[in-house]
Amino acid sequence: MSSPPPAARNERQPQPHEIVHLFPGQGDFALGPLVRAVGAHGPVRAAVADTFGEAAEAGSEFGVPPLAEALLGDSPPSSRDLAEAPVGTPQLALFCSSVAVHRALCAIGLPPRQVVGVSFGEIAALTAAGVFSVPDGARIACLLARRLAECPGGMTLFKTGESHTVALLAGAPDVAVACVNDPEETVVSGPVPALRAVEEIAERQGVSVVRLRLPFPSHHPSLRDAAEAFMASIRPLPARPARVPAHSAVRGRAYRPGDDVHRGLADCLVRPARLPRLLHELNLSRNALLFEAGTGRALARSARRVLPDAGGRTYATLWDPGVPWPAPGTADPLAPADAFARLTGASR
Repeated sequence: MSSPPPAARNERQPQPHEIVHLFPGQGDFALGPLVRAVGAHGPVRAAVADTFGEAAEAGSEFGVPPLAEALLGDSPPSSRDLAEAPVGTPQLALFCSSVAVHRALCAIGLPPRQVVGVSFGEIAALTAAGVFSVPDGARIACLLARRLAECPGGMTLFKTGESHTVALLAGAPDVAVACVNDPEETVVSGPVPALRAVEEIAERQGVSVVRLRLPFPSHHPSLRDAAEAFMASIRPLPARPARVPAHSAVRGRAYRPGDDVHRGLADCLVRPARLPRLLHELNLSRNALLFEAGTGRALARSARRVLPDAGGRTYATLWDPGVPWPAPGTADPLAPADAFARLTGASR
């Protein structure tokens, strides 16, 4: 009997590439990296123009001025400018920035097979997965911002793990674990006086703390009424089936057909987000690549700590030099397989 042709032989084929986009919350957002990327990388500039342009009309409904022209111009706004602008401006900017980075990655041949949303990042993750349109995602971001503006308090990063943080919170019932970033970082939420008290306790025990620049709490059980009101406000916005799995750090899994995504977004106001548990649940292959779809690098750093092998490699997209942006003046993206091959053969 003759040998089968090469195509029919039972040979091991290369594993398909597996790409995950990670969408961060509000704690690590700055415009500077996005502005630099707009000037350096054509795909980022195009994605910023498109995404911010699509969201402009929705933003105007909440009094948020258009941002695309300013970001693409010679005098882009700073993060401080955003903070001093109408309520919802920073949140709309973060939402659009995350979607734009996601789109820029897709444009250079690195579309995701699944997306992960952490806290506020769920809005952009669900939009990237096709559940919400960009204008409706922008509306959700602004509606959440308005609700949070009515909730006094704050959030503090403890540079220690969840179990140690819980011990430090003993006797402070008004302070709750909000986000577990990784084995070395936990965010707590609550009234400012209570935060000050637990910060002093932590520092006396040698734990570093950083108050986040967020003038509100989140992931706190006291926000139940705010969560219900937020959910009612976003309920009219239609949700479509996800094109790719969209994972929630609050739910600890992907949204499934039939899940109430409006309720899921509202739950982010009252339930903690635990990134380590979710990343382990992904069961990533060894050749997976993870990209932070945002302007910061804290989420990528946490993913590396949770997954020392990173299931492959993890990139802070606007910071790490290994991302294969096309050369200036080059419009053609790499094919996905070529982009994947370049990344897996590169070292940071």
